[in-house]
Amino acid sequence: MIGVCIKYFHENYGGMLQAFATVKMLESRGIDYELIRYKKKLTITEKIRSVPRLLNGVLLNDKYEAFLKRQGMKKHPEFAKNDAVRMKAFEKFKNKAFTKLSPEFCGYKALCEGAKRYDAVVTGSDQLWSPAGLPTNFYNLMFVPNKIRKISYASSFGVGQIPWYQKKRTADFLKRLDYISMRENRGSEIVKELTGLDVPVILDPVFNFNKEQWEKLIPIKKEMDEPYIFAYFLGANPEYRKQVRKLAKSTGLKIVALRHMDQYVEDDESFGDYAPYDVAPNRFLNLLRGAEYVCTDSFHGTCFSIINEKRFMIFNRYANTSATSKNSRIDSLCQNLGVSDRRFSGEISDIQKTIDYKKVYCNLAKLKQKTDQYINAAFIG
Repeated sequence: MIGVCIKYFHENYGGMLQAFATVKMLESRGIDYELIRYKKKLTITEKIRSVPRLLNGVLLNDKYEAFLKRQGMKKHPEFAKNDAVRMKAFEKFKNKAFTKLSPEFCGYKALCEGAKRYDAVVTGSDQLWSPAGLPTNFYNLMFVPNKIRKISYASSFGVGQIPWYQKKRTADFLKRLDYISMRENRGSEIVKELTGLDVPVILDPVFNFNKEQWEKLIPIKKEMDEPYIFAYFLGANPEYRKQVRKLAKSTGLKIVALRHMDQYVEDDESFGDYAPYDVAPNRFLNLLRGAEYVCTDSFHGTCFSIINEKRFMIFNRYANTSATSKNSRIDSLCQNLGVSDRRFSGEISDIQKTIDYKKVYCNLAKLKQKTDQYINAAFIG
């Protein structure tokens, strides 16, 4: 049996669908697995050792966004009420999609002991190797005994550089892994820089299934009776909302928007002709499927736009000069599949240009072959 160490419980559409795709990939190959549940129970020594983690730039940025969301809920009770509806939708999907769970390992010692029940343990994707999470020794599989196979599946550091003070520890955990694959080109370069190893760049788990296969996993359901633009922004940039409004005005289309995703955004209060909150990951996918255009700053929003052959525009969530930028995953996706012209460069009308999906799918097929070869070697041997 394989232990799966991924973030399947996080209320993020892309993250949860990516986790769903991971377990469905295992099931499609007849691989027995269970999702590893770990509850931290830190000793005083471990708490002291984790203090430097609180100063990590990426973690601080994530904490700040969470703080803004909590403040938004306090100031705007209606938003808190709506967000609770969204969380309930996530919970319903999660409870149905993820049923093969391990016993709950309470404390790191119990986690290390529990790992002995597996033939192999896999981790991957969704920025689980972010420098912010290194001290937990969970997603880097440091808790797994040496004799048990350790697999990284389309792993992501989520950043362009590893902090100097973490380079040795990062190299140490990488060298323990039996199989390593990365989701981003920059991630593969980082592994090479730290360990000297050449590791493949493979597709995010959501690309394990094509459009028709996804329709079997999550059946199509029409959400709107009139044509619309689907706007899915995780960041707070008001200019991006302005551009979507401009597109709506020029095309006469309505806007379906998911508001206040990672934080409370003042401009979202008036953004969108229709802004549902009762949206689980399956409904999210159907809203994207039914759109005439998709405007997003999300990595997985982009992935599903490609899978469903939509006309889409990608907006940078982070400034390229930002120390906490996570744009590298979008960079790799665009470069590897040949869709760099879908990056927003100031003219929203470019979204109306047709995409040569034949060419895109040719690039995708090459990466899919490479991905399948890796999966077969790492999981099946």
